[in-house]
Amino acid sequence: MPVPDYQTLLLPLLQLAGNGQADTLGAAEAFLADHFNLSAEDRSARLPSGQQTVLKNRSGWASFYLKGAGLIEKPKRGVFKITPRGREVLAKAPDAIDINYLQQFQEFRDFLQKGQSKTIDLIAVAEPSSKTPDEVMQGAYETIRRELAAEILDRLSRGSPEFFENVVVELLVAMGYGGSRQDAGERIGRSGDGGIDGIIKEDRLGLDAIYIQAKRWQGNVGRPEIQKFVGALQGQRARKGVFMTTSGFSSDALDYVSRIDVKVVLLDGTQIADLMIDHDVGVSVESTFVLKRLDSDYFEEA
Repeated sequence: MPVPDYQTLLLPLLQLAGNGQADTLGAAEAFLADHFNLSAEDRSARLPSGQQTVLKNRSGWASFYLKGAGLIEKPKRGVFKITPRGREVLAKAPDAIDINYLQQFQEFRDFLQKGQSKTIDLIAVAEPSSKTPDEVMQGAYETIRRELAAEILDRLSRGSPEFFENVVVELLVAMGYGGSRQDAGERIGRSGDGGIDGIIKEDRLGLDAIYIQAKRWQGNVGRPEIQKFVGALQGQRARKGVFMTTSGFSSDALDYVSRIDVKVVLLDGTQIADLMIDHDVGVSVESTFVLKRLDSDYFEEA
């Protein structure tokens, strides 16, 4: 089964504290993973940011809410223990604990009010889908990013072939190939170019060249087109090429490039849009949000 939502973890985490099986979040995560029979893949699954596992994030938020309700306390960083109130709750043997259950405690209601609208809004958004505030924020970011990528791809598809050829060279330069736009990339794009739309230096010194083919297509690019590109590379005695398209590639095309000696990278429209976002090509920063956490070491007294 996948990692349970953070509300499902509230009661098991409190039980771990109550029976002394775990007093650190690290130990609790291992017990919870075993308790819910999580697969190795689920145990290692990470948030979209990649900075934290889903299990660690949800366990952390569960402990955060239990502490806010006064059911556990954290005497020092990463360590928790049950409180008398927590033992009283366990003695009642509840079937489950969720945010609504914790609302019975005045401390928890006060805890929510301290954050005012920010904390309340996050929990209100998180509760229906049982996602943590981190997951809500990152999910919103991913949604905005997907919409932006779709808009970029639409613009590329409606632009001229020449514009798309220039974009792919600009993108490769932004990714660090060659140096400046003037020094690194050169668009060919003429009839009789042998199936090559551009050349870019692999590094600032120009020790090797990467040949580019850019296709502003609607349907998937098949193996015959890739074979033509490979033939053009061999005609130039080239060893590396990038084939970029606004559409996608057939399974035969993908299989073909995996079995040839010439190094050819295939980038479809979705990948190109993602790379443009990552490397600020055709996009600009509208807003910046910085998520900060408490530096526990700062507050440690000698």
